Amino acid sequence: MTHSLNHKTIAVTGGFGVLGRAVADALQAAGAHVALIDKSLAPADLNRDVLALPNVELGQVCDARRAMDQIVTHFGGLDGLVNAAGGFRYETIETGSVETWDRLYAINVRTALLASQAALPHLVARGGGRIVYVGANAAAQAGTGMGAYAAAKSGVARLTEAMAEEFKDGGITVNAVLPSILDTPANRADMPQADPARWVSPAALAQVIVFLLSDASAPITGALIPVKGRV
Repeated sequence: MTHSLNHKTIAVTGGFGVLGRAVADALQAAGAHVALIDKSLAPADLNRDVLALPNVELGQVCDARRAMDQIVTHFGGLDGLVNAAGGFRYETIETGSVETWDRLYAINVRTALLASQAALPHLVARGGGRIVYVGANAAAQAGTGMGAYAAAKSGVARLTEAMAEEFKDGGITVNAVLPSILDTPANRADMPQADPARWVSPAALAQVIVFLLSDASAPITGALIPVKGRV
């Protein structure tokens, strides 16, 4: 079942990545106008109906605000934000560096915060909206080599909860999806002995995100939703 997002405008950070593009496809299938924000160059095969905003440093306040303003100018408003920008590094505490902790905070938490702050005035102007964060199931308990990543994604979870409380009477719902392992080319290369059929496909996760952006999810806010596949 596809939930309708007809005439809704949705921004997706990390939009040129594997998950971001899967979310874009699902959003367009649901009838939404889609804007993809990313720090890299736009892929040559990107759908022409998508508004592509490349070279955006979401860790910078001015870049985040400029991107949201461009989306509103182009489409006439903003109804939702998907924060899919982020990153991962496997590094033990014994042999690792504090710079990794700073870096994973910056690309997972800071980008989500600044994108949300930049989007909020436009969502408020619309009378409400939806924010969905991409967290991680691994944040519930960190294993070896996962400390910095789990800490950063725990920050995303706390951001989700705090924003949901702040806007629960303002018509803006804020939720997070917590995938286990996404079936991406990078993960297949890193874990060649694993069975990717047990993982979560980007397309499947995108459908959960579409639901959280839809009117059907109106009663849900502050939720941290595990999407684990069979991991």
